[in-house]
Amino acid sequence: MKIFKASYASTLVLLAAILFTAMQANAQQSKPVAGGYAPVNGIKLYYEVYGQGKPLVLLHGAFMTIAGNWAEMIPQLSKTRKVIAIEMQGHGHTPYSDRKLTHLNLATDVAGIMDYLKIDSADVAGYSMGGSVAYQFAIQYPKRVKKLVIISSTYKSTGWLPQIATAFKSFTPEIFDNSPMHTAYNAVAPDKTKWKNFIEQMIVFAGQPFDMGDDNIAKISSPVLLIAGDNDGLDKVELMKTYQLLGGGVSADMAPMPKSRLAIVPAQSHVGLMEQTKTLFAYMNDFLK
Repeated sequence: MKIFKASYASTLVLLAAILFTAMQANAQQSKPVAGGYAPVNGIKLYYEVYGQGKPLVLLHGAFMTIAGNWAEMIPQLSKTRKVIAIEMQGHGHTPYSDRKLTHLNLATDVAGIMDYLKIDSADVAGYSMGGSVAYQFAIQYPKRVKKLVIISSTYKSTGWLPQIATAFKSFTPEIFDNSPMHTAYNAVAPDKTKWKNFIEQMIVFAGQPFDMGDDNIAKISSPVLLIAGDNDGLDKVELMKTYQLLGGGVSADMAPMPKSRLAIVPAQSHVGLMEQTKTLFAYMNDFLK
């Protein structure tokens, strides 16, 4: 069993590395019109701004960067929107911090960036860990969210299939050594010596059970678009319950169409889903406009 656990964890990291490499290869397709560091909640948070129009905040997945997660999406999204992409605590250009890594702290950082850029409210989209942070942000700052896009993510750890939680618990720093994520970290991190500290912090964060509460999700007033791969590691029974909490799962022939939406993309894993740029953009563009 221990061998299986280690193998499964290694596979997850390998697949994430493939996605990271694919996205990183297209990182030069679009250049930010602004960006840099913002002093937020005692840390320096890195951000990039693309395009003009209604603001859209992008939140990346665990161990990733703006380029590693959103490089292929930003050129399309920024044609009609002001895209604000953030690198969360310890990720990419944002320095490592000993501050405890929690969804609440990361959500508060998002609010801090918006304050820094003088943005009262925005659409918010998050992938994987970024989706969990987006949920927390919508709960803490309901008036600052216009529309919410959650890609392959959950607001509680039991929203993942059991084997995913098992894999998180079997992560070790060595699995990530010399991976594409490690290479990307070394390319942009302010202090390369913090790599192991960052990975150890993230492993603790990933293995910590969390639950933001069904009642809090039901209180989200913003329209929400849930996007998931049919085999992305999310428990689809729990995902449907989430959609129902958001007002979905009705018979729209006999009742009004709900303001929130659910999209299940066939034949897609957690990593593979993020590579479906055209599909994701089509769903997001139709929902956000």
